[in-house]
Amino acid sequence: MGGGAMSMGNGASQWLMRQSSGTVFQPQSWPMPMAMQHAAGWHLMWMGQAFVVNTQQSGPRGRDATYSANWGMLAAARDLGKGTLMIRAMLSLDPLTVRNRQYPLLFQTGETAYGRPIIDGQHPHELLMEFSVQYARQLGEKTYWNIYYAPVGEPALGPASFPHRASAMEIPQAVLGHHWQDSTHIANNVATAGITYRGKVRLEASGFRGREPDENRWNIDFGAMDSYSGRLTVFPNANWSAQVSMGRLRNPEVQHTGDVVRTTASLHHIRPKPGGNWWAASLVWGRNYKTSEREATHAVLAEAVYPFLGRKNFATARYEWSQRDELFPATHDGHGHAYPVHAWTGGYTRDIGTFFGGMQTGVGANVSTYVIGRELWQAYGEHPWGVQMFLRVRLRTGGQN
Repeated sequence: MGGGAMSMGNGASQWLMRQSSGTVFQPQSWPMPMAMQHAAGWHLMWMGQAFVVNTQQSGPRGRDATYSANWGMLAAARDLGKGTLMIRAMLSLDPLTVRNRQYPLLFQTGETAYGRPIIDGQHPHELLMEFSVQYARQLGEKTYWNIYYAPVGEPALGPASFPHRASAMEIPQAVLGHHWQDSTHIANNVATAGITYRGKVRLEASGFRGREPDENRWNIDFGAMDSYSGRLTVFPNANWSAQVSMGRLRNPEVQHTGDVVRTTASLHHIRPKPGGNWWAASLVWGRNYKTSEREATHAVLAEAVYPFLGRKNFATARYEWSQRDELFPATHDGHGHAYPVHAWTGGYTRDIGTFFGGMQTGVGANVSTYVIGRELWQAYGEHPWGVQMFLRVRLRTGGQN
């Protein structure tokens, strides 16, 4: 397993500890950054990452800001009967470190701030991103079944979300396709059941509350389990994984009524590198069909991180194409025009050392440029761009204590 092997009582323990969040798995060969311990019969896995970011943006809608995007997670597992019980909690201080209930991100939309739709900004995460209980049992060689419940958690819909995806670990800003691809990584009243056959094929089904979190990032937005999803994941070998998923979200948006049928597909590749690094790449597609408007929009993502010249240098790249149908307030009421937007991001991160008792610290920057149609020039300028400069800290990979 990533981060160093641990001695565990059964295969289900190691299998559960490979999850990124919710019940999603990335390729098995990923040396997942984590620290592990034994304590009072529990196997503990600690993970965490934080960015302090200064962003500068061009054009009439561009804004500048300094903010921090961050999260930390603890998973605790122990044998129970012939299987394994795991409890996991994930927290974020975004509600404190992202001012004005959003940080600037050109062409991003989704959720609200101060009762108004967020346009050209990214909402912060909830204080409690996940609190879940899960039980898994091995049925045969590399075959497992599991059940998962979370008052706050992640249903079986979409790929690993961008804060946890290996290919996005050195890019601080959210993906523009977040609300097409992975926004349900924080949902409420989530129940999932799944089975993995011989480590190659995984099938899951979930029920959950479809409404997106409200602006109070400190509470739990608990509600009826009114939405559902299913996901099929395949693992051709240790370096590859792919998933397709589909779900129906009941009234996800606060600003207008109507269900959304979301379909996603993704392909992920990991190639371990010396020193615990990795080369990672992802290709993700998402489609939202709004039932009240009978219209569908799409978002496509390709991203990668590549270590070079030893262990301390990382090159990053991201390309996105998406159909933006909420860039102007009137379109939130339905039947708005979907504007195609191309976004390219390239960047570099340099590790500068390990501090604070085990935090891998790096500094970096990336530049985003956008290609848009003439109809958007008045609002954004002909050649909009953004620059992000950041400090990154991450809990380093550690072995058993």
